Amino acid sequence: MRKKIIQGSIRIRLVLIFVLTTGVVFFANMFMYYNINKSIGSIDQVYVSNIGLNELMDSLNNLHGYVYEYLNTKSSDSLENYYMSEQNYKNLVNDLKGDVTDNNIILMQKNIKNMSEAYLDLVDATVDAKRGNNIERYKANYEEATRTYDYISTHIITLNNELFKNNSNNYELLRTSLNYLEIISTSVLLFIMAFNIILIIIVTRSIIGPLMKLTKTANEISAGNFNVDLVPVNSSDEVGIVTKAFNTMTVSINQYINRIKESMELESKMKERELMMTNHLKDAQLKYLQAQINPHFLFNTLNAGAQLAMMEGADKTCLFIENMADFFRFNMKSFDQDSTLRDEIKLVDTYIYILNVRFSGKINFNKQIDESVLDTKVPSMILQPVVENSVNYGIRDIDYEGKIFLKVDQVEDSIQITIYDNGAGMDQATIDRVLNMGIKSGSLEREVSLTRDSNGIGLGNVINRLKLYYDRDNIFHIHSDGRNKGTTVTMLIPKEHTSDNNNEDEDIERSSHV
Repeated sequence: MRKKIIQGSIRIRLVLIFVLTTGVVFFANMFMYYNINKSIGSIDQVYVSNIGLNELMDSLNNLHGYVYEYLNTKSSDSLENYYMSEQNYKNLVNDLKGDVTDNNIILMQKNIKNMSEAYLDLVDATVDAKRGNNIERYKANYEEATRTYDYISTHIITLNNELFKNNSNNYELLRTSLNYLEIISTSVLLFIMAFNIILIIIVTRSIIGPLMKLTKTANEISAGNFNVDLVPVNSSDEVGIVTKAFNTMTVSINQYINRIKESMELESKMKERELMMTNHLKDAQLKYLQAQINPHFLFNTLNAGAQLAMMEGADKTCLFIENMADFFRFNMKSFDQDSTLRDEIKLVDTYIYILNVRFSGKINFNKQIDESVLDTKVPSMILQPVVENSVNYGIRDIDYEGKIFLKVDQVEDSIQITIYDNGAGMDQATIDRVLNMGIKSGSLEREVSLTRDSNGIGLGNVINRLKLYYDRDNIFHIHSDGRNKGTTVTMLIPKEHTSDNNNEDEDIERSSHV
């Protein structure tokens, strides 16, 4: 009921309060009216039994008197009166209870009823004897009827006195009950009055409370504080509608301000990212320049050597020189150009071939490639530096056969690239240092020495370029179980950045002369 009253429009609530209070008062009055009339009716019924006995006594006296009158006058009027009074008395006698019980009052009624039936038989016999002029008989019957009359009268008087005592006690009880009923009625009226007052307080609070909260919140917003809690809406009345509109306005303003802030922050972040990418590429190019000596001259020289080896029939030497030329040709590409996984894997194959020629095939390299992802666009030079790191710091100085495994497959919404070696392994401190290599003080940290057959591009460079390219942090992972237990590098390339498989020819054209 309270929820029903609180909800709805203010007009409906006021009408409901009026109807409810009026209905409660009406039903309370009906309740009191019913109980008061019931008590009065009970009081009226208290002495009905005494009145009935008085009527029975009067009818008996009339009957006996009309019998005496007829015996003395023998007139038709007295006879007619006799028959009427006899019938009336019989009707009254039939109303008496004749049950067999141990109740003294009911037992007295039964005796009166039995004696009355005998008395009626005697007076009928007396009247019949009088009408037949049988003087001896009607005198004897009349004397017997008179004695019975006296007995009946005595019993009726006694019974009437007993009933009067009982009825007096009942009357006192009913009076007491009526007094209690008066107290109860007064209590009910007081309760209804308190209920109505509480109901009015609840309804007015449900109207005034939201208005006060709305006013407080509006004052906060007008002071420039938009980070306020929205005003709770607990009703669907006019106040609730205004509150919902106010909350919507507050959220819209706050969202608009947040969008402006986010736009400004994003713009600043993009500028910073662009600057970092530029610095990073410059750093990578610097390392590349430090690692090469006149690459065009070297590239053309290698091509000339390959042609000379072919002319002399040195096929293995020719193949080696061609792979060296391919390796340097790929390194001549600009770092701001995209590559494909196909080209990146080809570069790794070329690099492993060159190393196996140099070190007599000591590097055991295997790969497992998902062919469907080979045309995926990726930043250039992201696989060869990792494989180079596995060779230089993983398997070069171990006293058992070194193995490197490259796997490229699809995992959910990413392309997973895994490079594993069974070499020296890495402790957790080294892993953390490598993963944390990045931008410091506006320049990229140079984490790789160029003295150990390096192309000048280390893991930190790869990690930072992947993060900048894909705008993600959780893209490069390193795991090792400890010393001499190998190292696993995992890269997760998001699929949403993959190309539409339209390859662009980004290779530098081979030339034989400068």
